[in-house]
Amino acid sequence: MSEKQDKGAALIVIDVQNDFCPGGALAVADGDAVVPVINRLMKSHAACVLTQDWHPPEHASFADNHKGGAPFSTIQMPYGEQVLWPRHCMQGSAGAAFHPALDTVRADAVIRKGFRAEIDSYSAFFENDRKTPTGLEGYLRSRGIKAVVLAGLATDFCVAWSAIDAARLGFRTEVRLEGCRAIDLDGSLERAMTAMREAGVTLG
Repeated sequence: MSEKQDKGAALIVIDVQNDFCPGGALAVADGDAVVPVINRLMKSHAACVLTQDWHPPEHASFADNHKGGAPFSTIQMPYGEQVLWPRHCMQGSAGAAFHPALDTVRADAVIRKGFRAEIDSYSAFFENDRKTPTGLEGYLRSRGIKAVVLAGLATDFCVAWSAIDAARLGFRTEVRLEGCRAIDLDGSLERAMTAMREAGVTLG
């Protein structure tokens, strides 16, 4: 997207939280490097929405809530395959807070996700069942926004799921890769990049 187009788009900032940055419970390598890029992008967009992972202690995605569950293994849930994660982004915790250098003052809205104990939520638009909405779509449409630009953590999970859903909902969608970092779990980054391209997402 050009700078002119950016000014009519919403910037969706995905999960730039302490637990996903170096030193956090589920740290993404070099995750804090996205912060200055995102702060710059905020200045050229019509709206800015932050998403925040926000889990209760009993959340189904936590490995230690499953007997014998190992972090980064997978199990089947009613909504499909679920990666079991180390405990992270607990509601109200320091790990769930936004990175201190992120310019949160520029945010128009904050979407909290993953607060339902029985289901995980990667996408900014839907829970992982792909049908329970977060409310973000309605917010963007009420503001007349037709294009979104995404950045944040992690490229291959929450960013990719959000981008694919945005494109599926009819938003012109771009992911700014310079403002993203990936976990890359067993080839997940390559799969996510392919899936985003196939969904019509522009990778910039």
